[in-house]
Amino acid sequence: MSYDFHVGQKVVCIDDRFKHVSIDQGIRKGEIYTLRWVGEYTHYIDGTFFGVKLEELHRGNDDGPEGYGAADMPFRATRFRPLVKDKISSLRKLLAPTPDAPAEPKVKVKKKEEV
Repeated sequence: MSYDFHVGQKVVCIDDRFKHVSIDQGIRKGEIYTLRWVGEYTHYIDGTFFGVKLEELHRGNDDGPEGYGAADMPFRATRFRPLVKDKISSLRKLLAPTPDAPAEPKVKVKKKEEV
């Protein structure tokens, strides 16, 4: 999956459910956040994932009874999507040809012969 995130970008939370976690993680579905860090993160239990840290929320040390000892662990980027102000414009971008896409064959048109 490709992520188009950058520091300072506004994102909206699309998934605030955490399986097997009873401690509130602080994010809320539908809320808007600002990214302060983006990148690959490796956790000894959760493995390697693309993560984001939020300006509005510092997670602190994860050293509680269910914690894993991580300091300010990022959220998985899959929990967020970029905030889009002009939804139609963003959909048009999906239809636009990309530079590395193969060119479509041109249709040859028969020329009319002049008499």
